[in-house]
Amino acid sequence: MRLTVYTDYTIRLLIHLAVQGDRTSTIQEVAERYRISRNHLMKVANRAVQAGYIESTRGRGGGLRLARPASQIRLGKLLRATEDDWSLVECFDPGRNRCSITKACGLRPILAEALEAYFAVLDSYTLADAVKQRKPLTQLLALNGPARKATDSVIKGGAERDITS
Repeated sequence: MRLTVYTDYTIRLLIHLAVQGDRTSTIQEVAERYRISRNHLMKVANRAVQAGYIESTRGRGGGLRLARPASQIRLGKLLRATEDDWSLVECFDPGRNRCSITKACGLRPILAEALEAYFAVLDSYTLADAVKQRKPLTQLLALNGPARKATDSVIKGGAERDITS
């Protein structure tokens, strides 16, 4: 099983915001810290705003922050919200299943059980669990480094807006 880049970036964005605490962050700042595409991260952040995981504010001191405490964001629920396809094999998707042994094959229920166990583990953890090592994360993300640029972007109502710090 492999998560998409989209989910990876979503998790990274939420980790960054969780480590920041109450301080806001901009798309540009997060993209620079992780060395990832600003444009791709903009799409990720937009969807995270729409899903209620983060909030975005405009104006002086604006930016992105978690919409609720990290302890209330279950990792399993987050992954379910960001991944579109949990079909581990062809037979999980009746619309594209062409496997000739599906009716007699015992693999599908085994993989379904494994997927349930995977989510059971993820559901037992929160974003707060992923950021327990706050000090090293802060150092690795250089969050105690230089302040953000005078003009950065945030998301408001599904569209990018410039803010001035």
